[in-house]
Amino acid sequence: MKILLEKIMYEKNLSVRQLSLMSGVPRSTIQECMREDSNPRIRTLGKLAVGLKCDITDLFDPDSE
Repeated sequence: MKILLEKIMYEKNLSVRQLSLMSGVPRSTIQECMREDSNPRIRTLGKLAVGLKCDITDLFDPDSE
């Protein structure tokens, strides 16, 4: 399943550093999550969702497999 992290960050005008500070997730982990072949942990996605002030389901692309 594709993670829409980069798209959401762009829409909210956030850098990797800013999201790291807001979510408590290391920058390297965020950059890894932004790669198409990444497989982030649910716990990490939860922290990112809290930092982005969105639901965890908003991070997933419903049209991807």
